[in-house]
Amino acid sequence: MKKDYYEILGIDKSADAAAIKKAYRKKAIEFHPDKNPGDKEAEENFKMAAEAYEVLSDPDKKARYDQYGHAAFEGAGGFGGGGGFNNMEDIFSQFGDIFGGAFGGGFGGFGGFSGGGQRRVKGSNLRIKVKLTLEDIANGVEKKVKVKRKVKASGVTYKTCSTCNGTGQVMRVQNTILGRMQTSSPCPTCHGSGQLLDHKPEGSDAEGMIVSDETVSIKIPAGVSDGIQLKVSGKGNDAPGANSVSGDLIVVIEEIEHETLKREGENIHYDLYISISEAVLGGSKEIDTVTGKVRIKLEEGIQSGKILRLKGKGLPSIQGYGTGDFLIHINVWTPKKLSKEQKEFFERNKEDKNFVPHPQKGDKSFFEKVKEMFS
Repeated sequence: MKKDYYEILGIDKSADAAAIKKAYRKKAIEFHPDKNPGDKEAEENFKMAAEAYEVLSDPDKKARYDQYGHAAFEGAGGFGGGGGFNNMEDIFSQFGDIFGGAFGGGFGGFGGFSGGGQRRVKGSNLRIKVKLTLEDIANGVEKKVKVKRKVKASGVTYKTCSTCNGTGQVMRVQNTILGRMQTSSPCPTCHGSGQLLDHKPEGSDAEGMIVSDETVSIKIPAGVSDGIQLKVSGKGNDAPGANSVSGDLIVVIEEIEHETLKREGENIHYDLYISISEAVLGGSKEIDTVTGKVRIKLEEGIQSGKILRLKGKGLPSIQGYGTGDFLIHINVWTPKKLSKEQKEFFERNKEDKNFVPHPQKGDKSFFEKVKEMFS
């Protein structure tokens, strides 16, 4: 469940634009990567603060968020459904003017994302599929998976690129109609990393990397659905270079079809077949739900097509908006073969008024029940 934007910035809903900007500046300075080198939690807090500010600083997005919460931007992609920041550079380029010289003239100190500084190379992402049962989805689960990922070989070393002197950028001066102009571009020798391979351990590739098996623990929250993607930071491939960062592991959820239960959003549907005798006499039945066994009562004279609702026995919402229901569809099973005595019984009672259908005025049709269920 995503954290509330106001809570992230430490303000209440009555905060004006100036207060929002001030709160963001305070949080960003607190969690800035230059002050917290290598601290993944601080980096995540920095990104969350930027995401919150990106929404709350925009009057239109703020109004939508105040009314609908995070659901207002679901499916829009990126932070808050707005600019869609892909990395720290996006955040710095959009909000860098807020900080002025708070960090020595801007944000160039963090991996050189801004301007002509050294670029932090990020490894490629890995994608895997994880299969889950409805029971896994209902309760949340921790899965351990084995991943083959590229990592730096033990003993590998890197040296400063002599072409760019470790900056990752090369400067060029061009004569134009407007005069001499200086431009910068990624170094062609080190591809912007500022480093080159110095010592290549035996068995490693041309970049000093090897393929290693690693068991990764993945905590999957309750309520996920088929096709949803989760990210495990830093568990993708490593990248060459002493200052590089690892890619991410993208986990794609694959839902295993249940033999007897059907999912519809957060609701679960179950077809319960009962005999004519059970329908006439009533009784009780024990059934399996996604959270355990429950016993239900069948009233005397229950009709085929009736839907019994077990409130809150479905799947939890991944957004934290409650839990769905477990819907039991009653189906009265008609036997296809009868003994002589059974046939005689039904023949005797064929015209009996208790066996003649007479729907009550208040009874709902099948289509009315379906419409009510989906509303």
